[in-house]
Amino acid sequence: MRLDDPAVVREEYADETRLAARKKAHASGEGQDARDVVFEAIAEVSPQRILEVGCGEGELAERMAGELQAAVVAIDQSERMVELTRARGVEAHVGDVQDLGFAGGSFDCAVAAWVLFHVPDLDRALAELARVLRPGGRLVAATNGRDQVRELYDLVGRDLPATTFNAENGAESLCRHFSRVDRIDVHVWFVFSDAAAAQAYVDSMVVLSGTVPPVEGPIRARRTPCVFVADK
Repeated sequence: MRLDDPAVVREEYADETRLAARKKAHASGEGQDARDVVFEAIAEVSPQRILEVGCGEGELAERMAGELQAAVVAIDQSERMVELTRARGVEAHVGDVQDLGFAGGSFDCAVAAWVLFHVPDLDRALAELARVLRPGGRLVAATNGRDQVRELYDLVGRDLPATTFNAENGAESLCRHFSRVDRIDVHVWFVFSDAAAAQAYVDSMVVLSGTVPPVEGPIRARRTPCVFVADK
């Protein structure tokens, strides 16, 4: 399975069940919260109009609208994620980052938090994001490095998936559409109390399957979040 397979994405985000299991794992982690790094990069430019693509349950969109007093528009391919985002009082629509239905220069800032590795045509998506940003506008795009949860893949005997947009190759793609690209790496660890807790995380991932063997004590798995800040 590939992370940019539309069928995989539909299954992954058909509802919030898998997300809930992953959130539980994040809550027990160690290190800086990469979501705060994303928010700080957005807040830095004091945007008045923000587009978030792949909004998920709408937590970041709600935070941006509330704390930044910005007009936020969110899109997601999952009808359920759009429903959950609207319930937070945020304008949200079913949509595709590869074909954004907005006029050029409509937004001061665009946000793509852990979503671009799901896009089949990455270059087309980045071109669309650049198009809807005003001159000097900013894209904040978060992703993961190639070694994301390597320890779990090793435990279940699976190879790490290849991704089209990760910490290592993301800047190259972004530089084709943006004049300046900066990369911020965040160093974090998942800490699973036991094999059962790790198994719950494995089961929440469509692209990761297998049985976590019994082990003594907690299981640590590296997280490799990366935040790209791209200015037009």
